[in-house]
Amino acid sequence: MSSSSRSRPKPYTTAAPRPGTPTVDAPPETKRVVAIQPATRLGDVDGNLARIEDLVNNACREHSPDIVFLPESMTTPNLYHRAMRGVARPIDGQPYQLLQRLARRHGCLVGGGYIALRGRDTRGTYCLMEPDGTAHFHDKDEASFWENNYYSGGSDDGLVQTALGPIGLACGWEYGRVRTVNRLAGRVRLLGGGMFFAGYPTWKATAPWFRSREQELMLQYARETPPRMARMLGVAVAHASHVGDYEMETMLVPGLSWRSEIAGETQICERDGTTLGRLSYADGEGYIAADVTLAEPTPIDPTPDTFWNASFPISAHLVWYLGNWHGKAKYRLMKQLRLHRWQRWPDADLPNRVEAVDLAKVEA
Repeated sequence: MSSSSRSRPKPYTTAAPRPGTPTVDAPPETKRVVAIQPATRLGDVDGNLARIEDLVNNACREHSPDIVFLPESMTTPNLYHRAMRGVARPIDGQPYQLLQRLARRHGCLVGGGYIALRGRDTRGTYCLMEPDGTAHFHDKDEASFWENNYYSGGSDDGLVQTALGPIGLACGWEYGRVRTVNRLAGRVRLLGGGMFFAGYPTWKATAPWFRSREQELMLQYARETPPRMARMLGVAVAHASHVGDYEMETMLVPGLSWRSEIAGETQICERDGTTLGRLSYADGEGYIAADVTLAEPTPIDPTPDTFWNASFPISAHLVWYLGNWHGKAKYRLMKQLRLHRWQRWPDADLPNRVEAVDLAKVEA
């Protein structure tokens, strides 16, 4: 890992495709995609990585995929809790090494997200690993809600050139932002990455509104997000999500517990938005597989001239703005006071594309 004095990575210009790899307008081909829906535990990075390794191993033995997608922040659910202070890892740390082993072991691309130290800041990073050891990184464009406490936004375009051709990577609410479509439109043959859909709290006083109305609207939004992106980009979409019940702290209200559930909604969609596989909250932990077409993009839906590509409840917008303001302020203050645990580590980073390594040196 090379030292870096940069606080924020420069915008990433996608490297030229390697000879022999498909271009965006290459003839159509069918590839098998797996999306994993794990039930991770708050702050248990080691345990979550071990569970993810089992899930990927089982999915690959069963389906022999060409590419596997795990959620963003596969090392822990993205919650507001003091345990999140210890989940960041070096860019080439345990999560990176696990993805490297899995891609080599199963002879397919494997992608997953984690909070990674990149230079002098942490990012919501997604790493897509190829079997030969080539690694591609995408940093989420901006943190969502309370996530701003734990990492800051990136600046790359999310387009990576792989052995399967150009692929777009997206994390979390990037699946809902129009600028994600604008960055990738006409440039990719597949969109993949991961999500974390948190639920409304179960407080008795707010249940008639939050749980009976807003929660149902957000679940509908979650279900419709992957096929909507497929129709707007005109490419197949893989959307891997967390699932399960959780309890976290509440921003700006010490002592108030926030209990809810993660929606799931892991999906694989074809280019026209047809859902080929889906896991909901009720399905729990698991994985899905589907054969999708990689081909030149053919958008069906228009791209709106708005920030979000679809509407969702106003209450979620309010939490978005409050969480962004509170989280960014606290992140900056803690950084100035050198209170982040990762500030004890050397400032280090990797380029957004790491070329193939000598596999003999990689731990089996």
